[in-house]
Amino acid sequence: MSGLEEPRWPAHAANAVEANLVLGVALMKPRVLICSQDAELYLFLSHILEADGFASEPARGAKEALGMFDDCDFQAVVLDCGSTSLTGSAICARLKREPRTSGLLVIALIAAGAEYQYLDLLKAGIDESIPRPLSPIKLLDCLRARLGPAKQPGSNRSGNGRCLSFGSLEMRLDARRVYCNGKEIHLGPIEFNVLRHLLETPGKVFSRDELIGAAWPPNIHVGERTVDVHISRLRRALEPSTDIVIRTVRSAGYSLEKLDG
Repeated sequence: MSGLEEPRWPAHAANAVEANLVLGVALMKPRVLICSQDAELYLFLSHILEADGFASEPARGAKEALGMFDDCDFQAVVLDCGSTSLTGSAICARLKREPRTSGLLVIALIAAGAEYQYLDLLKAGIDESIPRPLSPIKLLDCLRARLGPAKQPGSNRSGNGRCLSFGSLEMRLDARRVYCNGKEIHLGPIEFNVLRHLLETPGKVFSRDELIGAAWPPNIHVGERTVDVHISRLRRALEPSTDIVIRTVRSAGYSLEKLDG
């Protein structure tokens, strides 16, 4: 949003958005509106967001961005605030003022030379300001913390994995906490790591070697009997209050399954 002329946007950026809408992909992922006149920045951001389980759409100015909320359902907005732009704080204030968009996550990307905008953006209610050159990790962490990426078909992974759930069991990875029917279950670090690996793909049988690789630090010798001991501890912790079970598959390993499955 730093200039008056609209750049020439590569055709495949718009086509990719249309394809997602036709296939319904965008509706299954948290949707992020990227408001920028920089076509290359949009393509860069859309690539990293797509890889992490988000869908994105572009808006090349304030009027277009505000108009898109009449037709689309977004969960977050990324504002590209250039050194000559005066509209970032205005867009943010408008979004935060209207009831239907007041809960949106609004992130500002602050270009070098535009540091003076920080105060105006704070007054407007900005949720997060990130200086450029952009750190993709910081942007993704901010989106993940508030929205969480979409799960991939066939697995229980949540992108970088902020929360895993199966049946009555919920694992919050950031806080390293596990809940069954809303009640917290206390696990040791090894049991937590084993359960996390099982939760990522419920129903799949994991060998003891696979569990060792996932739950124990590298370069430490762990015998199969040690795995069995930790599985027993994990079962004792889960059994009183959950509807899932860790099933032993003879000569193969363990899998996580529902009791009624």
